[in-house]
Amino acid sequence: MKLIFATNNENKVKEFRSLLGDHFEIITLQEAGIDIDIPEPHDTLEENAREKSTVIHRMTGENCFAEDTGLEINALQGAPGVLSARYAGEQKKASDNIAKVLTELEGVTDRSARFRTVISLILNGKEYQFEGISRGTIQERSTGEKGFGYDPVFTPEGASRTFAEMDLTEKNQYSHRARAFASFVAFLKTLPV
Repeated sequence: MKLIFATNNENKVKEFRSLLGDHFEIITLQEAGIDIDIPEPHDTLEENAREKSTVIHRMTGENCFAEDTGLEINALQGAPGVLSARYAGEQKKASDNIAKVLTELEGVTDRSARFRTVISLILNGKEYQFEGISRGTIQERSTGEKGFGYDPVFTPEGASRTFAEMDLTEKNQYSHRARAFASFVAFLKTLPV
């Protein structure tokens, strides 16, 4: 089965392909000849994921999926949430976003947080959603060179290292994206070929 992944984020494509194996073929927007930046105008991850998958489905008529992910920090009342990618501004620079979070958490003892991913799949014109959550802690400084986004400051529950210190195989054991994707793939595998 071929699915268009409604994203321009190569890091996300790499993660999903590492989880998918040979069961399905993921086509990126670039590979599908689509060069747009899909807006994320909504207040929830669910609505933003739906917006992205709906836009691509309308453009192509093909089966497709999109995801939206947010870092939700308890001491910041769930921020940055849907604004995770542009928390420090429209330039979407991870180092700026991390710096802003660390500044806002200075002197804060409750550093608990969670990453949450919502996948919106449009299959034969019908939408399905899947969620994955990774609970953890925001560290006081960045550690590690791997991963992307807030990975250098997030240590998932049950681990002693940040996502940025883990290779993809290890990260996928804890990852919100991997958990959402597991539900997504389990659903796809129930479909008749």
